[in-house]
Amino acid sequence: MDATDRTGFIVPRGCDVAAEFEQLESVVRSYSRVYDRLFDRAHGACVFDEEGHRYIDFLCGAGALGYGHNEPRIKAAVIAYLQADGIISSLDLHTGAKLSFLRKFHDVILQPRGLDYRVQCCGPTGTDAVEAALKLARKVTGRHAVVAFTNAYHGVSLGSLAATASQHERSAAGVPLQFVLRAPFEGFFGNQIDTMAALAAMFGPGGGWPKPAAFIVETIQAEGGINVASREWLRRLSELAVELGALLIVDDIQVGCGRSGPFFSFERADIKPDIVCLSKSIGGMGMPMALTLIRPSIDVWGPGDHVGTFRGNNLAFIAAAAALDYWEDLEFTDCINQRGQQMLASLARIAARHPSTETRGLGMIQGLVLPSLTVARATIANAFRRGLIVESSGAQKNVIKLLPPLTIGPDELQEGLDILAEAVEAAIADG
Repeated sequence: MDATDRTGFIVPRGCDVAAEFEQLESVVRSYSRVYDRLFDRAHGACVFDEEGHRYIDFLCGAGALGYGHNEPRIKAAVIAYLQADGIISSLDLHTGAKLSFLRKFHDVILQPRGLDYRVQCCGPTGTDAVEAALKLARKVTGRHAVVAFTNAYHGVSLGSLAATASQHERSAAGVPLQFVLRAPFEGFFGNQIDTMAALAAMFGPGGGWPKPAAFIVETIQAEGGINVASREWLRRLSELAVELGALLIVDDIQVGCGRSGPFFSFERADIKPDIVCLSKSIGGMGMPMALTLIRPSIDVWGPGDHVGTFRGNNLAFIAAAAALDYWEDLEFTDCINQRGQQMLASLARIAARHPSTETRGLGMIQGLVLPSLTVARATIANAFRRGLIVESSGAQKNVIKLLPPLTIGPDELQEGLDILAEAVEAAIADG
């Protein structure tokens, strides 16, 4: 007799699940090659496989599950909307679900921060928010070139891929990736090189670079290896954009929505970008959703200039509005910072024990730089066997990236951090 898992799906007994996926699904899949289990349910900071094994999740949908799996209040709002036969897909028609989200986003997030943005609802993934931002910047300025940075990751559709730095992702494009000027991120050449001064010089009389349409930047490069730009560097970038008549685009897709502490990662620098890209955790509980926030004076789109069939995902509007309840509590950011300090303290203990490692990060995006890709792969495998899901990032994929839910409790967080310490210890011991 076949087995029914907790979600109600039928899994044939004796089935070689890996082989069946190999036959039925494209070889493009990646995460399932590392975490080779059949998962069937999740709650809070944990996921469970079909045999009931528990895994603390420090991956969280690559940051899309900032409030954890199946957060009760968010889930209840989505279920109630479904039971009321609420509109699910609406293109850009006016709906009550969208209006409720827009009002709440304005009242809870934008207005208290003195931010004035119009919200563009994009296709349901971050790369489309970036595509919209790049297109709009070029439309506003009439210029072609965009400045992006070393180790940047902005998505894998062609426009955003041109701004992405990773040769692995870029090699799959199949066509030339053009109209992007690559500049060094802060610290790319070491702390002794002032990369912002070098960047400004490239627009000087002898630099040869044309004035760009925009600068696009992640204030914390997550996929790039948890590289944190300083407040001063970000302020100088903002000033350079103004000087050149270019727009400043902040890609806050992975490190926004509270990941670094405040709702927007750029708040610490006291800057106001012209355009902000949001996705991942803005969807509340992993609901596909992407937004491009636009300063009103540059909202020069014509109707239908940038469209997508699923830009009206009303379930995402419902989930996103419910998630914003957290931000009505002024202590939520303090809690994130406390958990971030707890993470940093544990990673610092690992680094003190193993001088070949170092820590990076801010808030609840923290990283541990390991001596090699081999050690990183072994650490991930060791952690998974012990009940922890983590991934690596960086150009060499040797930086363990930690993205636990912002809502995780201190005991469960420490349990995961202790597992990581054991996993690193075993990986380094094995060489």
